[in-house]
Parts: sequence; C-alpha cells; structure tokens
Amino acid sequence: MVMSNNFTCNISVNLPYPEIQPESQNPQYALAMLSNVGSSNSEMTAVSLYFYNSVILDPLYVNFAKCFHEISIVEMHHLNIFADLAFKMGADPRLWSVQNRRKAYWTPAFNQYPREIRSIIVNSIKGEEAAIRKYRSQTSVIRDANIKSILERIILDEERHIEIFNNMLSLIS
Repeated sequence: MVMSNNFTCNISVNLPYPEIQPESQNPQYALAMLSNVGSSNSEMTAVSLYFYNSVILDPLYVNFAKCFHEISIVEMHHLNIFADLAFKMGADPRLWSVQNRRKAYWTPAFNQYPREIRSIIVNSIKGEEAAIRKYRSQTSVIRDANIKSILERIILDEERHIEIFNNMLSLIS
C-alpha cells in the first residue's frame, strides 16, 4: 500500500488466485492465453507501460510512481499465470501471440507513451478497460472452468486498477 496525505494505493484484492490446472490441452484456449501474454492488448504491454510510468512520474508524483510500480508487479503476476496456462496446454509461452496462423512477437511499440499526468492516467484506464473487455469475451467462449475462474479473478484486479487510476484523476483535477 502506497500512502500520502491524499492518496492511498491499495492494489490488493484480498482473494486467492485459482490454481493453474486447465482441464485439457485445448490449442484454441492456449492461443487465447498467448494473446494475453504477448499481443498488443496483453499483460506484457501493461507491465512495460506501468514500469515506464513509474520511472517518469518520480519524483514529481512520487506516490503515483510507487503505485504504478506496485501495479506493474501485479500485472507481472498475471503475465506469469497466462504464460503458465499456455504452457500447460502445450504452447510455447514466449512473448508472442498467434494471428491467422502467424506468430507475432510482442514489441514495446504496442505502447503509447504519454508524458502529461492526465494523459498517462487516462491511457492506463483505457488499457485496463480493454483488458477487461478481452477477458470477459474469453470467459464467454471458453468452456474450461479453471481458465474461466482465473480470468474472472484477474478481472477483479483490473477493476481495482481502474478504481486506483480514477482516484489519481480526482486528485489532479
């Protein structure tokens, strides 16, 4: 938890993550998890962007910088979960995704890098909202109960991040 006189960054959703035990080696589900690992809308994108934000916001917005750092660690945990799921379903968990049977490696060019505080926070909210839409879409088509429960748990974290970012916005308005 990061605190100041006006800001608290409680990144924890006090619920455990489900064990990573997919029901089968479903190639389609493995590709979906790879997309969560290394596509333009992925955990790797969030990790790298929040790392960047934590660097450029310090020292002017030191509490926001610390919060972005802590959130990047949560996103790294999500990255590990999705990579482990993909691997357990038979996929190679590199930083890539597969589209139209072609592998595309993750690149930092997927990120937008705003430098103004409001734009940084709004960009982060948009990324979290896109991740939530993606994970909800995946839960609607995936029939593996373990994967669905993992996606639902991760959505809770992403929703918490939006709350935090909205709190940041309210403090700079």
